[in-house]
Amino acid sequence: MEIKWQINLQLFSGEKTEEATPRKRQEARKKGQVARSPEISSALIMLVAFLSLGFLGPLLYQQMIELMRSGLSTIITKDLTVEAVHHLSIGLIILLLKACLPLMLVIMIIALVSNIGQVGFLLTTEPLTPKLEKLDPIKGLQRIFSKRAFVELAKSLFKVTVIGYLSYITINQHIDELILLMKMPPTEIVRVIASLTHKLGIRIAFVLLLIAFADYAYQRWEHEQSLKMSKQEVKEEHKMIEGNPQIKGKIREKQRQMAMRRMMQAIPQADVVVTNPTHLAIALKYDPAKSNAPFVLAKGEGHVAQRIKQIAQEHRIVVLENKPLAQALYKVVEINQEIPPELYQAVAEVLAFVFKLKRKI
Repeated sequence: MEIKWQINLQLFSGEKTEEATPRKRQEARKKGQVARSPEISSALIMLVAFLSLGFLGPLLYQQMIELMRSGLSTIITKDLTVEAVHHLSIGLIILLLKACLPLMLVIMIIALVSNIGQVGFLLTTEPLTPKLEKLDPIKGLQRIFSKRAFVELAKSLFKVTVIGYLSYITINQHIDELILLMKMPPTEIVRVIASLTHKLGIRIAFVLLLIAFADYAYQRWEHEQSLKMSKQEVKEEHKMIEGNPQIKGKIREKQRQMAMRRMMQAIPQADVVVTNPTHLAIALKYDPAKSNAPFVLAKGEGHVAQRIKQIAQEHRIVVLENKPLAQALYKVVEINQEIPPELYQAVAEVLAFVFKLKRKI
């Protein structure tokens, strides 16, 4: 009894305990509500950028030297007219683009892959739609002090701590080399600083990537929790999709009434009504211009059979009692359907009798 009471209490309390339905997930996706961690994109871009610099660094270094040499030599050897400065600027921009283009392409591809890998291809303007509720100061304070805000704060503090610790370790490992920078030539200083920055960047990127995967797992869990539905919401959705049973019942009842009305309106066209005699009534019609065999215009049992016989009598249609034929027609033949070949003989005898009777009349 106590368990039953708890279940009923849970049902009416509106507690969201049910997994989201496919329809709810699809609606959320259309609104841009998906499980996504921007940390993955940032960490992957940072990691790939530093790894790419390890391969493209020497080439980029040479191109930057060429860029500076070309600019300085042009300034020294040529007159600085407006046209000369214009050509110099275009040339320097082209050289800069050539130097940075490979790295920019790699970063762009990684950004696309990381985002599509998380949520698939999704294009929606719903998150950009202005909403007045975003201007509500009370809801704004609720967002500031929400669980998500505290999680983001904890994540940021953890990242700062990790980055600071990694920076300390890396610099401490190369402290002797850094002290000697003042005695090194400029090219060696650039090499040491670039090497140290590259090593530190890769270490930080790897750690940030681990944090990003943990954040993505949390985002998926939080997204699933936000999509959960109450039992009442699931019921309402099923009603919306499948239709309210009461409304569907009324529609079916209306359809039956309309079909019955059409059937009764067709009875005056019948040639004969075969009866059981009291429980069944089947109205038959034979029109060689429309069908190859006689067909059933109407049929029914009980009070429907009585109504068929009543309409037949009102329109002076012959009503014949034939129990075996009536039972066979009622079971085998549907309304507006031709009779099967095995009943041709019996129906032909009935129709022949009816047509003979009409001729006499």
